Amino acid sequence: MDFEQSLHMNKGEGEASYARNSTNQNAGQNKMNPLIHEAVTSLWKYTNCLKKMVITDLGCSSGPNSLTLVKTAVDAIFRYCSDHKELLPEIAVLLNDLPDNDFNIVAKALSEFQQSTQGFGPVVTAMVPGSFYKRLFTSNSVHLVLSSNSLNWLSQVPEDLKENRIPMYDSDEGLRQEKRPFVVQACGRQFRKDLTHFLNARAQELVPMGQMVLSLVGTSSRDTTCQSIQPWDFAFLPLNDMASRGVISREMLDSFYIPVHGPSDKELMEIIEDEGSFEINNMQVHHLMTGTDKRPIIPKIERSRPGLHSSQQSCSISEARKASWMSS
Repeated sequence: MDFEQSLHMNKGEGEASYARNSTNQNAGQNKMNPLIHEAVTSLWKYTNCLKKMVITDLGCSSGPNSLTLVKTAVDAIFRYCSDHKELLPEIAVLLNDLPDNDFNIVAKALSEFQQSTQGFGPVVTAMVPGSFYKRLFTSNSVHLVLSSNSLNWLSQVPEDLKENRIPMYDSDEGLRQEKRPFVVQACGRQFRKDLTHFLNARAQELVPMGQMVLSLVGTSSRDTTCQSIQPWDFAFLPLNDMASRGVISREMLDSFYIPVHGPSDKELMEIIEDEGSFEINNMQVHHLMTGTDKRPIIPKIERSRPGLHSSQQSCSISEARKASWMSS
């Protein structure tokens, strides 16, 4: 299966659509607001006077969440310029997702957004279909990259699982526990490969000292009770129930893969540092229901590389069913 062409959230605005079932994802986006404001401030602090600014949301999906991050960024720019008596730059907003995303809804939202910003100066918008694990923009052209609940999605099902016919979820508890480390490790290896491609592509597209603010579902390395939880667990529980009742066949369940991975904050930091293009300015771990971890990770900041701000949502076992694993 070509995931780049076929993977998307439920389209439209009906009862089962993503647009009407993405409250958890929006909560995660809202936690990114302080980091987005911090990134905008950093752009003015570490770059020359900005006459134009290009902002992109990678994995925007559709519905009410599709413009949440870029609206926050544009508001932050307006506020910064007002507070510091700076001239407003020309702003370009670029929304990206896979080609089969419901861009019809996105286009309508972008049109309304443009009209709402007419009094603030030129704000142009565009949609950019394609995989963010590849190059999407020209070199040194983007100032601010945003992404929420999208990087959990892998570019493909790990080959190790398909070649060895190992299901992601086995109905037999004993077999599931026995195979689980192999499944998690296979997804982790694919995640490392994909995120490395993502970082390398963005490093080429960002202007010098450009900024990224990323948020994804994962686990906290400080919380050993939830390190074994993966985003795909929550989808397989009802699917396994359907198979046990004969609604779907057991063979169908065993051949069904959800290409997602929930990394730990430690795992995420190691991949970013190994790739080497970005310096981590701020990394925070949020519990989905209780707020921000009391001990945010703030590594040493160097100014020779673009900055990266990361907001990671983790879950405990008691909150597992409320975790969000869908792309925003």
